Amino acid sequence: MKDLDYMDAAERVMAQIRKGAFLTVKAAGGLNTMTIGWATFGVMWQRPVMMVAVRASRHTFGLMERAADFTVSVPPGGMEKELAYCGTKSGRDFDKFKECGLTVAPGRVAASPVIDIPGIHFECRTLYKAPMVPDAFDGEYRHSVYPEGDFHSFYFGEIEACYETP
Repeated sequence: MKDLDYMDAAERVMAQIRKGAFLTVKAAGGLNTMTIGWATFGVMWQRPVMMVAVRASRHTFGLMERAADFTVSVPPGGMEKELAYCGTKSGRDFDKFKECGLTVAPGRVAASPVIDIPGIHFECRTLYKAPMVPDAFDGEYRHSVYPEGDFHSFYFGEIEACYETP
């Protein structure tokens, strides 16, 4: 396992995140992973952060609301089938881990585990969460991206660990 500088890792993984990464969260009431294709990295409140977006309609949303942290596992490629499944099936109705043959490994610092795959892993402590305010979003673009009004909530997580596994 190799420790990484989070901004160096962010630059490396942004192209892959657009293709899919696993957002995993554990809270009272369960464990779930879902596919994300949107994220941001930067510095907020003098902390290194990763921001992820989750729609209220997703099973992961309820877990994110109860959890103190989350993880993001970014595979280097070759997991398109698993990413597609975890992005289209709900953890309410399916055991994604069983169906995709995914296993978890304990986080270094997070209570939420990482997906046990080769790749880059981020362990994040939730610092701030907020739902989108539809009226604050550009109207024309809002309607093209959210035609059904299923807006995201944003979760800003302090990156407490960032590492790569072979």
